[in-house]
Amino acid sequence: MATDANQPTVPQVTMTLSAIAATGATPRPSGETLAEQSNRIILGINRQLADTSLATQGTWVLCWLGVSPGNANMAYLAKNTDGSNSFAVAIRGTVGNVPDLLEDLDVGTVVPLNLAGMPSPVPVSKGAMKAFTQVVTMSTAGVTLAQALGTALAQAQPNPTVYVTGHSLGGCVATMVAPYLQTLTWPNGRPNFELHTFAAPTAGGEEFASYLDSLEWQANERHYNMNDLVPQAWNNLAAADHWYPDPGPKADDDVKAVISTLAGLPGPNVYVQPGKDHQLNNTYQPYDPNVVKQSTQDFMGQVAFQHANSTYLGLLDAPDVQSGPVVTLVTPVGKAGAPIEIVGSGFEQGVVVDFGTVSSTRNYVMRDDVMIAWAPEGIGVVDIRVTSSLGTSPAVPRGQFAYGGCAPVLVTGISPDSGRVGDQVQVQGIYFGQDSQVYFGDKLAELIEYGTEQLVVKAPTATIGLGKSATVNVTVLSSSYSSPASPADEFTYLE
Repeated sequence: MATDANQPTVPQVTMTLSAIAATGATPRPSGETLAEQSNRIILGINRQLADTSLATQGTWVLCWLGVSPGNANMAYLAKNTDGSNSFAVAIRGTVGNVPDLLEDLDVGTVVPLNLAGMPSPVPVSKGAMKAFTQVVTMSTAGVTLAQALGTALAQAQPNPTVYVTGHSLGGCVATMVAPYLQTLTWPNGRPNFELHTFAAPTAGGEEFASYLDSLEWQANERHYNMNDLVPQAWNNLAAADHWYPDPGPKADDDVKAVISTLAGLPGPNVYVQPGKDHQLNNTYQPYDPNVVKQSTQDFMGQVAFQHANSTYLGLLDAPDVQSGPVVTLVTPVGKAGAPIEIVGSGFEQGVVVDFGTVSSTRNYVMRDDVMIAWAPEGIGVVDIRVTSSLGTSPAVPRGQFAYGGCAPVLVTGISPDSGRVGDQVQVQGIYFGQDSQVYFGDKLAELIEYGTEQLVVKAPTATIGLGKSATVNVTVLSSSYSSPASPADEFTYLE
């Protein structure tokens, strides 16, 4: 890799490679085979690697990619064509939200990691071992990661560099894959290995960390955001129960209970982070201003923001990778065969559309932000989601479609968003029926004024106190729909 001062740094490049690993991670809702998803991921990663606006500068090419059964883990091998004689192994890991990610690691049980040349086995978590085993044994056309790297190195110039990298659980698994690769015999001699992890929980205890750090590395760096919960696992997770500084969100009793439960998962096992620490910030910056209230929902929303690939790229002053399609609004009601307008972004020729778990067999892209899809046979209320080679759009409240029924009700905002019992509150939204009832948490509010897009109510007596947050969700029940909770509907009771 070039070392010119105007060139991207190694952390910028390796974090970008790690972020690209998340491309196409979510399977199509209507289903696809592992081979079909693998082919879609390959198309997407090739697009990302060819993007000259990223820190990778369009000089990296894909050499090999593997996806484990069930889409649990994914890794790819890339080569830099800029003349730097460098290669990269990027590991994705499990896809899921933060609590699921942490619980999936199965840290209460440890098992021995026993690599060639180790003085003695070292204990690592059972969950990390499972992910590591899948990554090093999965194959594409009968070729494993190690075999693909061996073939690439056999064609390389002398003294190549191999970067091993990953974000989140991918980073955790990278700390096991990198020493494993060091134990192997390589064509033309041992390459220079660099390990760069981002937002990684640790895989083992002091023995594991000492073993990893004792190996010969060109670099061995652990990069983390000080406001990210995940890299605190599993040696400092309890510290998060007093997060976040002003403007919040502060952990409420429910959040503290969740953190306490997660912190207790290792049991008697003491975990230690390997590598040289590189803290990416020393203040509460950046943060998501939309999730700062004292509620479990906002706390977990802020945790997700702090852990995101885009946040890490921003902290490194690296451009964000291309995002997949996003749905922001759909025609809410219709019947099978009807043309449904979908508004969003990232729509391109060749995208596919699913209504729940049923694929639409016909669609027409008008612009990159508007398309039409014809509703397939279906029943009930479903999420409309769009899939391209870059990924699948997440399910969103305004992306719901009702077959032949009333449109799903949605709260889009409240004003004011804080106050006292008896205060008048305007509730904005869509598809409010004349039977609308407004709840503050579990308490029914008195309706003062009705409109299809705005309701005026009096804030009722709140169910707050020990174990109950002063911030509640304001929901509307109408036409047998209950509006989904979101940060836009949170109301905070003042003392």
